[in-house]
Amino acid sequence: MCGIVGYIGSKPARNIILNGLKRLEYRGYDSAGMAIVNGDTRIFKCKGRVTDLEEMVKESDFNGTIGMGHTRWATHGEPNELNAHPQVSFKGNFIVVHNGIIENYALLKKHLQGRGIDFTSQTDTEVLANLMEHLYIEGDLTAEQAVTLALNRVEGAYGLVIICTKEPDKLFAAKKGSPLVIGVGDGENFIASDATPIVEYTQRVIYMNDDDLAIIKKDELSLKTIRITKIQPVVREIDLKIGEIDKEGFPHFMLKEIFEQPRAIHDTFRGRVLPDHSGVMLGGLHNVLDTMSHAERIVIAACGTSWHAGLIGEYLFEEYTRIPVEVEYASEFRYRNPIIRKGDIVIAISQSGETADTLAAIRMAKSKEAMVIGICNVVGSSIPRETDAGVYTHAGPEIGVASTKAFTTQVTVLAMMAFEIGHLKGVISDSFYRELITELVSVPSKIEKALKVNEQALEIGKLIRDTRNALYLGRGYLFPVALEGALKLKEISYIHAEGYPAAEMKHGPIALIDDNMPVVVVATKDDTYEKIINNIQEIKARKGKVIAIVTEGDEIIKRIADHVLEVPETLAPFAALLAVIPLQLLSYHIAVLRGCNVDQPRNLAKSVTVE
Repeated sequence: MCGIVGYIGSKPARNIILNGLKRLEYRGYDSAGMAIVNGDTRIFKCKGRVTDLEEMVKESDFNGTIGMGHTRWATHGEPNELNAHPQVSFKGNFIVVHNGIIENYALLKKHLQGRGIDFTSQTDTEVLANLMEHLYIEGDLTAEQAVTLALNRVEGAYGLVIICTKEPDKLFAAKKGSPLVIGVGDGENFIASDATPIVEYTQRVIYMNDDDLAIIKKDELSLKTIRITKIQPVVREIDLKIGEIDKEGFPHFMLKEIFEQPRAIHDTFRGRVLPDHSGVMLGGLHNVLDTMSHAERIVIAACGTSWHAGLIGEYLFEEYTRIPVEVEYASEFRYRNPIIRKGDIVIAISQSGETADTLAAIRMAKSKEAMVIGICNVVGSSIPRETDAGVYTHAGPEIGVASTKAFTTQVTVLAMMAFEIGHLKGVISDSFYRELITELVSVPSKIEKALKVNEQALEIGKLIRDTRNALYLGRGYLFPVALEGALKLKEISYIHAEGYPAAEMKHGPIALIDDNMPVVVVATKDDTYEKIINNIQEIKARKGKVIAIVTEGDEIIKRIADHVLEVPETLAPFAALLAVIPLQLLSYHIAVLRGCNVDQPRNLAKSVTVE
């Protein structure tokens, strides 16, 4: 959830940390803080955003070449200065920034209070800092020994950077269940929750694994487990450009990422579609494709927008591979003792690759001997490393909290997987396989055309910006699109919205319809087109306002709907990729018109790395 940046080297640390926190603010923005070491140690922290911290820091000329910073999404304790990170131990020797949740913090806190140790915050992080301090003093230990011993006593998830003021020439970093990456420079090293704060300084990184502990100096680095087993660090080169994590002239990251979707989808199938469109080759599945084609059941586990992509995956796999599919919320799947058999395929979908519930679902599935396949965007993240095989989406960094290009690239990967397995099984003929792939290749240019409704979406947004509720309807492949459209509106504009299968309208939601209720109907032409027209007529008969997403040139719905947003015609399995575009734009413009913070909506964070 939260964002962490650490630096040790020869450059002034203050601006490196502040700029890094700005890059990570999508991970959390309730409060922010930083610690700088220069003989003395100075801590700055405040409630609010990184810009508030920056204003506070400007009032001081204190700087140094070692430091760390944190932008917080509150879990334990309300957002305020006391609960902001860094948290400092009772004697001031240990300074800690932390992403995650220490689950046994209450028991540890009670034990430490029994030893006469007082607490100033409500955070589980202060418990960890005080535990390190207590062990350091009572055991006459080194800082490394105190950190190691403390980490062997805590339960839960953490991404940590730690400074010991008695050993100020190093940073300690530790990971369990919450991502951390080390940036390796020349005479300097970095630590961060992801690579975005690091790329302008180095392209060489080390992805930390669970139970890793790093001791980082400016010109050396050692890696071991918290059980003191030495590890040889594996340094990787990343391919991430500064332009990918800047707005590049767009007012918000979300709008930029909506408009990046033609490129993102192209990058997702680039190098995987054969030049003559006769097939797709998913290299990450090469060794498991035959096993997948013989599966008797597929389970898709995901959360949020990825779950909606999974629903479309269910339609794709069942239609084109004839393998039964169940789509599960990862957060529920892991707790309800599901039936998973050896030979089942579990597909885990996550943009970040760090979603805590999805990771837990993966581990449970593997413990039951299922084969687990990952679909993920972030190279080097936990899900690709814990699954048996998988496919990267290559969407590029997604900074806006409300996911857009992650959704369309996930659907693209699911489609390619279904087509390849379906063709291998003989469900899809050679000629139809080629037709599907040819249409897939045309999707980016069709999305370019769909994006031209941007100004029209703005005008419709002006008309419904003050609504308190909205209903989204769709059928078949377009039902999950309705769910996704409703989620986008809720996430960034704070308008209550619900998505339903259009055929279910008469089973309850129709009671809500009146002249104050906008109903967004995803109604592009497919096998259920005539049925969706009937649904629109039923809404209009009750004075509902209909905003319809239609196929270009549709004159029938245009005559009965209040507003239409057109998208190009495509084959049914790709309908979602086009139909979702106007819904993303509509939600974006409504949120901006309402004065909402589009990229950082309240109470939300981009990567949900805690339960």
